[in-house]
Amino acid sequence: MPDKTLEMLKEITEAPGVSGYEREVREVIRKYMEDVTEIDQDNLGSIICKKAGISQSPKIMMAGHMDEIGFMVKFITDEGFIKFSPLGGWWAQVILSQRVIIKTSKGDILGVVGSKPPHILSNEERGKMVKRQDMFIDVGAANADEAKEFGIRPGDPIIPVSPFEVLKNEKMYLAKAWDDRIGCALFMDSIRQLVNEEHPNTVYGVGTVQEEVGLRGARTSAWAVQPDVGIALEVSIAGDVPGVKKEESQDTLGKGPSILVYDSSMIPNLKLRDMFIDTAKEENISIQMSVMERGGTDAGAIHVNMKGVPSIVIGVPCRYIHSHVGIINRDDYDNTVKLLVAVIKRLDAETVADLKV
Repeated sequence: MPDKTLEMLKEITEAPGVSGYEREVREVIRKYMEDVTEIDQDNLGSIICKKAGISQSPKIMMAGHMDEIGFMVKFITDEGFIKFSPLGGWWAQVILSQRVIIKTSKGDILGVVGSKPPHILSNEERGKMVKRQDMFIDVGAANADEAKEFGIRPGDPIIPVSPFEVLKNEKMYLAKAWDDRIGCALFMDSIRQLVNEEHPNTVYGVGTVQEEVGLRGARTSAWAVQPDVGIALEVSIAGDVPGVKKEESQDTLGKGPSILVYDSSMIPNLKLRDMFIDTAKEENISIQMSVMERGGTDAGAIHVNMKGVPSIVIGVPCRYIHSHVGIINRDDYDNTVKLLVAVIKRLDAETVADLKV
């Protein structure tokens, strides 16, 4: 029997969609959600999937951002090499020698991130990390005119090349863009599970745009939805790799969904946080708790919409975020969906009203 979730995870992670260029991801979401939700779109491009329950209110907004980190063409050198600007936060050391696709008006152009070869580096240069500004993309063009003939021009988006793979341990999935296609997948699967379930509210699954460059789509879509509860769906930083101290990150693949108790953009609503903890215990779901002292999520914008929205961030642990590739555990994903569905079924008007007291 086909694994529909596996197929969807492959399709949505492989879709190209850096900040400001999320159209193809939006179309994947539309494909999977148009038969079970009412679909709308805000003027920045965030897609809003409405699933009515037995009551129009409270309104529960689950948000996952569609954009992945990537690059944009800055200019073309006389020799035909591409200089680029980052879209989102990159650590320069993970960029070198990676394959990328430049999305042009004439089609996709494959290239590789290059730099000065190590054999001709001075001893001083060898001891330094290559700066992103010194890197370039080689598309095989003979000169600037040929690169332009390929269709390349400033402003074109540049996407990491990293196909979805199931690893030898078949619960481990390797792909690009888990941050944050995992969040989009979570709200899609959760809503589809709610099709045959009663829930005392109306649920909105929102694929937001431009999170990686300033939580922009979360602001406009929260205004469009006017939610009573906000749930940002994200990756969390898995610390189960060599070199990471426990005090830096405790999240571990296979140990369940993570509740973010603090980040630089939001402190979660404490009653909502406790509700997730209590529900996980009732549903026999193992959970983890995490802190992110640097960086924020869409909840940072959602929770200050209008008069304020009780909000929380729920994450699936992921290794190597903000690079070309990450690894998640399927059990964590499935248990996060299970937890979300269980909480949504408990979010009636009385419960939501109590979150604000």
